[in-house]
Amino acid sequence: MSMLRFVAIRGGLGLLAVKRACVLSRFTHSAPQSECRSIKKVMVANRGEIAIRVFRACTELGIRTVAVYSEQDTGQMHRQKADEAYLIGKGLPPVAAYLHIPDIISVAKDNNVDAIHPGYGFLSERADFAQACSDAGIMFVGPSPDTVRKMGDKVEARSLAISAGVPVVPGTAAPIASLQEAQAFAQSYGFPIIFKAAYGGGGRGMRVVKEYEELEENYQRAYSEALTAFGNGSLFVEKFIEKPRHIEVQILGDKYGNVVHLYERDCSIQRRHQKVVEIAPAFQLDPHLRDRLHADAVSLAKLVGYENAGTVEFLVDKHGKHYFIEVNSRLQVEHTVTEEITDVDLVHAQLRVCEGRSLPELGLKQDKIRVNGCAIQCRVTTEDPARGFQPDTGRIEVAYVMIMQ
Repeated sequence: MSMLRFVAIRGGLGLLAVKRACVLSRFTHSAPQSECRSIKKVMVANRGEIAIRVFRACTELGIRTVAVYSEQDTGQMHRQKADEAYLIGKGLPPVAAYLHIPDIISVAKDNNVDAIHPGYGFLSERADFAQACSDAGIMFVGPSPDTVRKMGDKVEARSLAISAGVPVVPGTAAPIASLQEAQAFAQSYGFPIIFKAAYGGGGRGMRVVKEYEELEENYQRAYSEALTAFGNGSLFVEKFIEKPRHIEVQILGDKYGNVVHLYERDCSIQRRHQKVVEIAPAFQLDPHLRDRLHADAVSLAKLVGYENAGTVEFLVDKHGKHYFIEVNSRLQVEHTVTEEITDVDLVHAQLRVCEGRSLPELGLKQDKIRVNGCAIQCRVTTEDPARGFQPDTGRIEVAYVMIMQ
């Protein structure tokens, strides 16, 4: 998916910043005292817009920045925006280069990198990458390897949600091993059902089945897509909720068990399971439902000892019932709309939490976080209708931005 983001805001726009002091005087007695391990140099194991976004935050905080790039990305802007830049994955295709953990760790160690930010996509939800950083004595700007593993396994995440008392969509308790298991599930719960990749997201390995005759073909397609995208074709099956609202709650946790939410985003407008429009906060959401979504997201995060930034995603059906679907244990593409309405810089917060600062030390107490206006992000998808709407590239020549008053 190609993407161009437009953000429209109603309301005052404050300074998007987290307080930089290690301990704010007004929280000295309520916040745990921590040994802050200062970050002086950050590598972003990614490219493009998200790498530049993290570099900007680092520069604002006085942190030196390191870019990595594939042979094909020699002239890309993210390389130019960093203080230092190093080639990885020599001889590899571009995607494989950014997935080459040994090269990334080697460059980080050779150049005295204190922390690695994974961005989104690529290695951002790989527990083995988080563990490789830890083993090398490098801070991973994200949750612990164990949390990344638990949240990356949709079946385990679902089980944890049940333990936290969070409602889930009816589905298989473990990845299915055969088409026959999918057939048995459909007989028990009826159609429509949906196949989902057990070890990945982003719409890959997802197939909706509306009738029995479509079952075998969609099972094979979902398995193949999951295997290609994530190296593991495991699937699980859920009852498909028709025409739901897709609501996600932004969370932040620290190393001391503190978790806050930064309200929610509505990402119901999608194309092929890819989000197209993000609205924060969700429009015309029942206040009681909003409170339950926030509470359930925080409860699940506390149960797993969640650290750093993450997103808890829910579906809301036509009756107003909500169901947990997954946790994205990373920064989201759409994090900017949350920043606009809360005046909290999420990347600043990620870096400070990684250093060992507590949320109260950063001024991030739940009763201090307020919604200020609304924000909308739109992603532009490029497809070629002459080729069955296959993904395509092209030049954006005219763009219109709508500002809400």
